[in-house]
Amino acid sequence: MDVSEQQLGRGSTWVVIAAMNEEAVIGDVVSEVCRAGWSVVLVDDGSHDATAAHARAAGAAVVRHSINLGQGAALQTGIDYAVRRGARHLVTFDADGQMNADDIPALVAALDDADIALGSRFLGKVEGATAKRMAFLKGAVMMSNRLSGLSLTDAHCGFRAFRASVAPQLRMTQDRMAHASELLRKIKTSGVRVVEVPVTIRYTEHSMRKGQHGFQAVRILFDYFFRA
Repeated sequence: MDVSEQQLGRGSTWVVIAAMNEEAVIGDVVSEVCRAGWSVVLVDDGSHDATAAHARAAGAAVVRHSINLGQGAALQTGIDYAVRRGARHLVTFDADGQMNADDIPALVAALDDADIALGSRFLGKVEGATAKRMAFLKGAVMMSNRLSGLSLTDAHCGFRAFRASVAPQLRMTQDRMAHASELLRKIKTSGVRVVEVPVTIRYTEHSMRKGQHGFQAVRILFDYFFRA
């Protein structure tokens, strides 16, 4: 993998973004986070476009997978990169423009009393989602809670913060989307302190086109808990 050695921002919190073929929006996404003063590492997961160049120009440190390994693997690569550079807190943030950097401080502040803070769109706000998508997402929450033994209001929101000290306990081995279900199981079995924090998720034409459908979220849960 090719690594940009640029390390940006101050403080001990790193925002980790996994991206593939996101050149249309990644510059704006990274700029929003960097303007807020956070250090950002972007893992380009085998893109065939200018994702890495746009992210680097916007202020991110860039790590590149030469082939696509999946979101779970890309996030773990970014987490490892940030921990090696002294991160105390880590935030995972989507590349498609769904998340709002203004929510990061609340997630990080929640770590004063918890080991991991999970963003919840159902405690916060959802913009632009269809009624069908909302119904599928709520169904995924119910199935996730039953399978994981947790009691959460949101199942697969990728907006989360955690202490670097618990990163080894939460290490992801599921390369692709099943990493989110894997993380819930590890939260339950490891005994880390977890809290949910309201966040805003904004669905745009771009994110709806690229994102997983609600049925896929349910299938990922089934595949992980019954086949993994």
